[in-house]
Amino acid sequence: MSQTCQYATSARLGIPCDPLYKSRLGWMQAMVQEQPVRVERRLSAILAADVAGYSRLTGADEEGTHAKLQDHLRLLVDPKVAEHRGRVVKNTGDGVLAEFSSVLDAVRCAVEIQRRMAERNTDVPHEKRIEFRIGINIGDIIVDGGDIFGDGVNVAARLEGIAEPGGICVSGRVLEDVQGKLDIAFEDAGEQQLKNIVRPVSVFRAKIGAATSTTELTLPDKPSIVVLPFQNMSGDPEQEYFADGIAEEITTSLARLRGFFVIARNSAFTYKGKVAPVQQVGRDLGVRYVLEGSVRKVGRRVRIGVQLADAGTGREIWAERYERALAGLFTLQDEIAASVVVAVEPQLYAAESERVQQKSPGRLDAWDFVIRALSHMWRLTRNDNAAALDLLSAALRLDPTYARALGLHAWLSLWHVHNGFSTAGLAATLPSAAERARAAVASDRNDAWARLALGFAHMYRREHTDAIEELHAALDLNPNFALGHSCLGLTLAYGGKGDEAVGCFEQAMRLSPRDPFFSVFAGARAFAHFMAGDYATGLEWGRRGVRLSPDLPAHWRAFALSAAMLGQTEEARAAVATARQLQPDYSVAWVERASPLVYAADRARYCDILKPVGLPEE
Repeated sequence: MSQTCQYATSARLGIPCDPLYKSRLGWMQAMVQEQPVRVERRLSAILAADVAGYSRLTGADEEGTHAKLQDHLRLLVDPKVAEHRGRVVKNTGDGVLAEFSSVLDAVRCAVEIQRRMAERNTDVPHEKRIEFRIGINIGDIIVDGGDIFGDGVNVAARLEGIAEPGGICVSGRVLEDVQGKLDIAFEDAGEQQLKNIVRPVSVFRAKIGAATSTTELTLPDKPSIVVLPFQNMSGDPEQEYFADGIAEEITTSLARLRGFFVIARNSAFTYKGKVAPVQQVGRDLGVRYVLEGSVRKVGRRVRIGVQLADAGTGREIWAERYERALAGLFTLQDEIAASVVVAVEPQLYAAESERVQQKSPGRLDAWDFVIRALSHMWRLTRNDNAAALDLLSAALRLDPTYARALGLHAWLSLWHVHNGFSTAGLAATLPSAAERARAAVASDRNDAWARLALGFAHMYRREHTDAIEELHAALDLNPNFALGHSCLGLTLAYGGKGDEAVGCFEQAMRLSPRDPFFSVFAGARAFAHFMAGDYATGLEWGRRGVRLSPDLPAHWRAFALSAAMLGQTEEARAAVATARQLQPDYSVAWVERASPLVYAADRARYCDILKPVGLPEE
């Protein structure tokens, strides 16, 4: 078309046709084309659901399982989502992703789906049941072509992954919005490091059918206290570990007092970075007193402010400020602990003051490495465990006689092997770990970690009496040592004392009701119930353990035992297969060679139970 003709056409359409306008129009069109597309974002409640054990179900009956799932989605899930003003975003093969503008609607919908699914499964054999796992989160999402994306969606999907069959997991943000507004209770599962989610997420499990919105904990019959994470006032994020270390050490000093009930550090640290009224903290953890504080490290000096409050009334009981040279840090920790004893329960002070004292490392930087190691150790991953061991090794290079570092290194090395994180094997790890544990006790017989590590080494050597003696010694030194109670429970279970072992796990979970190690406690407790002959409860705890920490082979081993005893053959077979994927040497030969089971008859029974469901000889 000629230029004249183009102008004529423009004139017929009512568009100015002069060249200058045409040039400007082209520039404007180009600018419009270069503008970035606006992304639609909104705050929504996200419900993610999938079918537990879907691969197993389809392996047994692919067409039947698919047809049943589609019926459940069409007749129950989709109508319930619509009834509660939600939108089904998409089906995910074995589940569904839905969006709600109200978090209350999302949780109500999830509860009704699970209750109705339980009714539908009443007469269905367990191995053929379709059971949904549901996760709910609230967050800012990206909307693109009807689909939704973003961290809020990812968290919901990860929560679904750790929910139990027929269960619901919600994030802490969801609980804040629904607490007290629904006729269901929520069980605190602590902070969880969800896969591919950078920050730990506070997780709560809906107790469908319960009539209260919180789990009530009875106050102990002795002074009970939690030491919350201290605030880092230095303005330097690198000093976070230092503030954490001060709170850790004060917790340890108080926990060694037999007259106190002290919440474990792991549960206390779930409040890190959060603002919570002391009354709420007291209700959550079942304690009467809350200790808070702040730390400012300036050069070679440290300033610490501490406040002690009555959790029942919120009233401040005692407050103090300290300024010391870093060289006197450990004396300062003892001074603070002793001051708390005086403020809370004066008559304890005279009898217990000497027990506050503990042997400190020769160098402050060795203590730094230990505190950094602890922050990795509680994260329950292979890489974090390895990082913690490296940091503990660095501490020991600076101070080879530091009992806490020796004990931690010895215990963590054995735990590393127990969970399949190490390729070295028990035979290669046990001698050096036992040597470090003995060195720790020789350096400081009053260090609870040293005695714990030595007890753990005895356990792996099947030296049952010595193991129990050392673990009791650790708990005599620190009666509030939640991990110590758990290790004692595991040792008792390996010694055939299942009923006693269960009591130890109950105590560990009461001392640390929000523990990041909750999944470890759950898996070990499953084994304790198996050894006590309570296979139904063992299966329940086993399922919890594998849902929370599916990468730990010990959980799958315990789960398989109770499943096999209850005739859940396919679940037991799948559990043994998963354990072998995570731990390739898991076999009859491994049980005989490396299991801490003390008695040959128990090892033989163990193998006889699991050989029919896939445990090989070699």
